[in-house]
Amino acid sequence: MSERDSASDDGFPDVPTGEKRQFRYPVGETYLGDPVEIPVTVVRGERDGPRVLLSAAVHGDELNGVKVLQEVADRYDPADLAGTLVCLHVVNVPGYQAQQRYIPIYDQDLNRSFPGKARSNTAERMAHHVYRAFVEPCDYGLDFHTSTRNRTTMYHARADLGDPGVARLAEAFGTNVVLDGAGDPGSLRTVATAAGTPTVTVEMGKAHRFQPALVEKAIDGVESVLADVGVYPAGEVREPGWRKIIGPSEEKRWLRADTGGLVDMQWGPDPLVEEGETICTVSDHFKREVSSVDAPFAGLIVGVLENPVALPGHPLCHFVRVDRDTHDEIRREIRRGEFDGYRSYGQRWMADDEEAE
Repeated sequence: MSERDSASDDGFPDVPTGEKRQFRYPVGETYLGDPVEIPVTVVRGERDGPRVLLSAAVHGDELNGVKVLQEVADRYDPADLAGTLVCLHVVNVPGYQAQQRYIPIYDQDLNRSFPGKARSNTAERMAHHVYRAFVEPCDYGLDFHTSTRNRTTMYHARADLGDPGVARLAEAFGTNVVLDGAGDPGSLRTVATAAGTPTVTVEMGKAHRFQPALVEKAIDGVESVLADVGVYPAGEVREPGWRKIIGPSEEKRWLRADTGGLVDMQWGPDPLVEEGETICTVSDHFKREVSSVDAPFAGLIVGVLENPVALPGHPLCHFVRVDRDTHDEIRREIRRGEFDGYRSYGQRWMADDEEAE
């Protein structure tokens, strides 16, 4: 896609070529009439090039991306770049201050409110300001998320791979797993992509904390994207050792509890499970009845229950078949130590639905 070439109509404050500016941008007001302001870094390179948007904490309790953007904004200087890097460090400021997923009081989901409206509810007004000022003028976008509380999600990307620009971003970012799909109406990536700004959602770990192993992976992914689109010419475009795209037609299934009880996850430390291997057990409180949940085929765990109690029918594990070549490559990655400490770092995947982003 062609880059937008106007320097005066991008909605950013007037950041001259070759400068880095950090500021707060008003997107609303508090009950007291004080401004609600999001922290922003704009690094405008010394040479022309695309504009890349990074956004975090669209859900206010999702903190891994906040750390990623802090480090990225500190890492790059105008002399490094051919183009512009725009970092929205915390999009949902009210949720972030309350450490809640949604906008407090009204429980409005900012990530179902884009592109927003100038005269509507709080979430849509905020989304309108963010979208017009920062999302719409950019050429590419990466939107960082985690799971919500009491769940955890594997480090992966969500992307509409039918869009060539999105497919390019997802490949350059380099997660091993990509969930292919258009996304939910009103989400930042769905609206931005449809309007011509290819955007990928990055899902990484748990809410309410920083997970250094995931943050480092994401920082490397950002550099790979910036190098691939030409914004950071000195960077390296990285390729994962293996890649699994999970689309609507993939053979996958939920493994569910047949009885209620206490769940003890047995899989790991890596997410590749062989046919017949026990993924978890479910037992009663007296440990008199214990049932085993086994893998129906060799595959990859793409979601697991983190809450250790279950009812009959409760989803325990989301499981995807992998072909033999992918299976063998994952095994080679395991031998090289790629998944060392996987569960100990809390990098288990999401449990009961796909509503993280």
